Amino acid sequence: MPHNFSLAGGATTAPIRPSRPSAAPATGRLIGVDLARGLAVLGMYAAHLGPDPSVGGWLGFLMETAYGRASALFALLAGFSLILLTGRPYPRTGRAGRQAMGRVVIRAAVLFAMGIALILLNTEIDVILACYALLFLLALPLHRLRAASLAAIAAASTLVLPQLLYVVNLSIDNGSWADAVIARDPLAGITDSDGVLDILFTGAYPVLTWLPFVIAGMAVARLDLANAAIRVRLALTGCALAVLGYGGSWLALHLVPNAYAAIAAGTDGPSPSSAWWSEQVGEPTDTFREWLLVAAPHSQTTPSILGNAGVALAVLAGCLIAVDRLPRLPRLATPVTAIGMMSLTSYVLHVVAIWALWGEGLPGSLPALIGISVAVMLLAVGWTRLFRRGPLEYVVYTAVKPARLIK
Repeated sequence: MPHNFSLAGGATTAPIRPSRPSAAPATGRLIGVDLARGLAVLGMYAAHLGPDPSVGGWLGFLMETAYGRASALFALLAGFSLILLTGRPYPRTGRAGRQAMGRVVIRAAVLFAMGIALILLNTEIDVILACYALLFLLALPLHRLRAASLAAIAAASTLVLPQLLYVVNLSIDNGSWADAVIARDPLAGITDSDGVLDILFTGAYPVLTWLPFVIAGMAVARLDLANAAIRVRLALTGCALAVLGYGGSWLALHLVPNAYAAIAAGTDGPSPSSAWWSEQVGEPTDTFREWLLVAAPHSQTTPSILGNAGVALAVLAGCLIAVDRLPRLPRLATPVTAIGMMSLTSYVLHVVAIWALWGEGLPGSLPALIGISVAVMLLAVGWTRLFRRGPLEYVVYTAVKPARLIK
């Protein structure tokens, strides 16, 4: 069976061994995953190219829904790809298992290099690829676990890691050790950033709090997605997590005395009252404990991870269900699924386009969003009709070939 490659350079298809017969064709399930991945790419386009959510109205709300949630879906699908790379439904063992792990390590190295190259373009985009690379390496030791174990680890890390990040950031604010690390970090000098600390703790995608998304995606990949009941339960679980995350944040912010006042004083955003769901709350100007109650998409808190993971699960399940139940959808959604089939290329293209056309700034306009999106869709549709992999996906595919030499 031919394999298409995702942002992680991994196959978007693998044999599925259903526990019971399913009328859904295998290709339908694959299209559903690619459709979700394509929506994640377009969501990131909206966040980087589209109007600012502060424009208000339906357009502002639509743009707001993409912030953070598209990248969370990306991260969840990265975990899905990791399981595909190392064996689904059952992990590869022996030499095949070692080779699969070698391919993951090489892919991570290639993704890291691509991420640093995009950072050096000095656009205003917070590039996620370097974070992805480290997430793959950190999650790789878990690839043999079953769905229940992976789900338990994802839940535990969601509860623990944001609190750990808070402690680390508090230490960075109150100590001088971070400056010493940055001064000795060659990556910090090359990228004019906090370097490794930025990727691990202080950036828009700190590895510490994005790991739960990847582990959750690994758990989903272990499920029998040929089973319609499991897809429905996955959708319901996603909705429940979204309510728990965003609703729990809203409730906590109203119950904790002076929580909104602390957020208003400690952030640079125009709307602290939206802290339970919106990026409009702004960025924290210092480390303060009330921030742990916030569920804004990039707030790196337990409520935000729950809410974003819930949205990601619901979108993925919705795509799988829609493709199975709407026979015409796969053809109608071809432009989006084509982007999903070459998501690494599509992601890099929009960063390079922003650098070439707008320099260090972001366009922030609907025409720019539509224009770049349509151009990449046309390219993706044409390319996937002729080739099995996108251009950069071929680069990754070629780079991992030495893993075949592993004994």
